Amino acid sequence: MKITDLTVHLVRLPARREHNWASKMTTPIGHHAIVELSTDEGITGWGEAPAGATWGGAHGKYYGETPETVAHLVTDHLRPAITGMDPLEIGVVHALMDKAVKGNPYAKAAVDIACYDAAGKALGVSASDLLGGRHRGGIEVAHSLGIMELDRCIEEAREAVAEGARTIKCKTGLDPERDVALVRMLREELGPDVRIRVDGNEGYASVAEAVAVTRRQEEFDLLLCEQPLAGAVALSRVAKRITSPVMADESAWTVHDILELDRLDAAASFSCYVTKPGGLYRARQQAEVAEQLGMICDIGGSIETGIGNAANLHLGAALRIATLPSVCPVSQPAGSGGPAIAGVYYTDDLITEPFGFADGQVLVPDGPGLGITVDRDKIEQYRTGR
Repeated sequence: MKITDLTVHLVRLPARREHNWASKMTTPIGHHAIVELSTDEGITGWGEAPAGATWGGAHGKYYGETPETVAHLVTDHLRPAITGMDPLEIGVVHALMDKAVKGNPYAKAAVDIACYDAAGKALGVSASDLLGGRHRGGIEVAHSLGIMELDRCIEEAREAVAEGARTIKCKTGLDPERDVALVRMLREELGPDVRIRVDGNEGYASVAEAVAVTRRQEEFDLLLCEQPLAGAVALSRVAKRITSPVMADESAWTVHDILELDRLDAAASFSCYVTKPGGLYRARQQAEVAEQLGMICDIGGSIETGIGNAANLHLGAALRIATLPSVCPVSQPAGSGGPAIAGVYYTDDLITEPFGFADGQVLVPDGPGLGITVDRDKIEQYRTGR
């Protein structure tokens, strides 16, 4: 099987509500690049890049991408580099992409996902099979509240828990008093059995501020403290002064970042993305190194459509260390009859069938490749450009 073409579709899904975090307070979610990979055998692979201009590494280490930059890189650089290749030869595909373009992991991830989808369909196996097999059939949902008014946070958390969510993720980092009050109010409202995790998205001004806020939040029992401020060195200083385990996100893009986090004793866990390292192939490598160092992970993302989310779920199924509750959406087209709040960030999707949601987990799609069927009419309905 040979790759004959790559086409990029830019879409914007309708959000259920605004969803913001400390490093992204104005750009709406849902504007993504969808990659359609064509082959000489008539098999189509689908990939996604939920790229954001404000999303990158600390101190300029990694740069933001946008759906438009992804479209340019894929169309003008990656497509000519890998046309004629077999999508199953994913290591060779990555080597060719890396030779053609430095960095730009989100663009490469979208192509990588499409390769896994096409290869799995050709062989009649799932993407998680290609990654080594499934350790689990679903990923526990951490329902993310986003930064919004306290009363809205409490009401949404109550509704998400009533629908089956067992973990609430609080976006924080802009207002220390608000951040402490939120955790206190959630614990009072939800009781002792619901897990609460906080994510500052590098928002705190200093190590001292991050430590002070987290110590106050710890009075109400935290599952973990995610990326309260920028940089692995700063994380290591926070980790030494708080009780809760630290999770790295913006400081964990590559295998080299995992090695740095371990060397500095900066994080007990990291948020493993399909996209940050450049695709499923690289994410698997990152997680294997982390496993040898004794780290665990969740499956992170940028509120993908069902295409990218399917890739997230297959990755989470295939990684032994992906044991933490994750912000993997319960992807569903409009009118599916699934949950209204828990794990739901869009009012529609690009897939034809909803993902299963049971016992607080979003279930990994069955079937070859990503295990999804893309609704081309929805791509046209939500198209924004090239």
